[in-house]
Amino acid sequence: MEINLNKTENIHEINFLDITELQIKVSQLIEEDWDTKEDFEVNYNKAKDSKKGALNSTQHIIFRFTNKQSMPFQYVECSKWDNWKSTLLPIMNKATEYFNYKNRYYPKVMLANLPPKKIIRPHIDGNKIGYVPHKIHVPIQTNESAFFFLKTKQFHFKKGVAYEVNNGKKHSVVNNGNTNRIHLIFECIDYDIQTEMIKTQIKNRTKR
Repeated sequence: MEINLNKTENIHEINFLDITELQIKVSQLIEEDWDTKEDFEVNYNKAKDSKKGALNSTQHIIFRFTNKQSMPFQYVECSKWDNWKSTLLPIMNKATEYFNYKNRYYPKVMLANLPPKKIIRPHIDGNKIGYVPHKIHVPIQTNESAFFFLKTKQFHFKKGVAYEVNNGKKHSVVNNGNTNRIHLIFECIDYDIQTEMIKTQIKNRTKR
């Protein structure tokens, strides 16, 4: 079983980021920008959870996704990526520079919006294959009553700060506030240590 010895044990606060440009772009989004047909088509978890899942209260805008439930793995680059990458990549690169990976790759990149008075029920992300990448959260909009729970511990993620989360442990979210909780969520892997099969799958990713 592939593991990542550099992955955080629980939650690690990484650094403060300049998210000004991203905040402006997010503030200009309208309801129709979330959970589009493309988001459901590329995200098997979204389709699965649309009626009864841990994420059924959460809205998404997906830029990159990887389906590791199939073989070969399916890496997808969504149509929205080209319009957002100039804003997202500087943030993502800054957040992950402390890993000291020469060639970082981001297999999953998305915005996730948990509306007021909603919860994400306790869950573990996917299967063991999905625990290998670093999972990073960057709050863009939040409030003092939005909390992330890892097992029994409660955390408040501060706006503009990058956090690495161990998604292989049971976690949940509650937004008890009156405003949306919007996070940039992405995964990071060290491209250079991937198998040739994975590198080929990444190079052959589907562009929508």
